Amino acid sequence: MSNRTLPLDDAIYHYLLAASLREHPEQTALRKATRALPGAHMQISPEQGQFMQLLVKLLGARRTLEIGVFTGYSALSVALALPPYGHLLACDVNADTTSVALPHWQRAGVAERIELVLAPALETLDARLTAGQGGTYDFAFIDADKTSYEAYFERCLALVRPGGLIAIDNVLWNGRVAHPAADADTAAIQRLNARLLGDERVDLSMVPIGDGLTLARKR
Repeated sequence: MSNRTLPLDDAIYHYLLAASLREHPEQTALRKATRALPGAHMQISPEQGQFMQLLVKLLGARRTLEIGVFTGYSALSVALALPPYGHLLACDVNADTTSVALPHWQRAGVAERIELVLAPALETLDARLTAGQGGTYDFAFIDADKTSYEAYFERCLALVRPGGLIAIDNVLWNGRVAHPAADADTAAIQRLNARLLGDERVDLSMVPIGDGLTLARKR
């Protein structure tokens, strides 16, 4: 028994994966394809992808959005959890990294569920709000430039329905959030974390999975 989160050494972490991970073959292939790329550390962990899939299924989500696609593992994970008529709006600005995702999405049979928009995410989200899509999304995942996290959160809060869920990645930032900020990214995450703690518009839980994942349920 433990009254705090168990630290994961390599042996426990590998056991966790061996005992619980259920990956689609294309998820495994995409992780392998990403390992050799610059910035490979930005890909979410497989257990986080599976956790997000479970959240999407528990929500009965049909319409989801993602800010920050990288090579597409998180988008693939969420899309696999959606029903055949589900939709994922995937926002990114990098055509090179997102191009890695496309064949894996296709082979997994979920490419038609994913709408990839290559443009600044705030522009894309504002356009969807202007088009009357506020309150129509079930789930949002934020994993992009940290200095825009507060702005992304506000757009997502407007876009998700009451009872919908916003998941925010990297909120522990490899432990740097627990110390005085030495850079703009750390300071931005600290501001968001402090702000969300007192935000009565959402129910809140910060989960120590991956690099820290905050779950904010819109009231």
